[in-house]
Amino acid sequence: MAKVNVVLVPGLLCDKAVWKPQMKALQDLARMQVADHGELDSLGAMADAILAKAPPKFAVVGHSMGGRVALEVVRRAASRVTGLALLDTGYAPLPAGEAGAKEVAGRHALLDLARSSGMRTVGERWLSIPMIHEARLKERTLVESILRMIERRTPAQFAAQIRALLARPDATALLPMISCPALVLCGQNDAWASLSTHRVMAQLLPQSTLVTVPDCGHMCTMERPEPVSAALRTWLARVAQMSA
Repeated sequence: MAKVNVVLVPGLLCDKAVWKPQMKALQDLARMQVADHGELDSLGAMADAILAKAPPKFAVVGHSMGGRVALEVVRRAASRVTGLALLDTGYAPLPAGEAGAKEVAGRHALLDLARSSGMRTVGERWLSIPMIHEARLKERTLVESILRMIERRTPAQFAAQIRALLARPDATALLPMISCPALVLCGQNDAWASLSTHRVMAQLLPQSTLVTVPDCGHMCTMERPEPVSAALRTWLARVAQMSA
């Protein structure tokens, strides 16, 4: 079986470390590259940057904010995308009214924290939400790897990504138009992106499979790498078969 070209898209303040387990587990099936958003401040610009560097045909895997970027890739170039995997993410725009105002205030408060106290402090605040399953908050290797990853980002990058997320497009109408093999995966205990949201996405995507990862929070690729990689492997086999 020929290897599938795959672009892995990190989420907010994440980098290639979030994909390290999958890059090792799937190297026999896929040729992988990881997107770097730099200081791009719109999901569309992030998608355009991916398309400029990606092979002519490729599958795209997005985690968290990266899932929203992956949807913008498909919106722009569906004919180039052979498969879509959405992990712990969402599809709706900023909500109107009080809910939206609360999100804006919360994100800007975190940006102020980054500027005053540093990126690691932002990571520590996020972990307390919690970002990962509560049982893993004592796993120092995991926690430290997440904190180091966030420390590698800058307040300027954080500000740009916040602008991108607050201006996120509505992908509701796009989902039913996506015909490639799709995987929708969510940590069962994700406090950031709800399982109910993923059920809706799976229902709207015509060729989708929904996978729930038990005992797992938002950082599924790092928390539960084995079941996540197994789900991606099954999805990649579908992509390869459909692309043959």
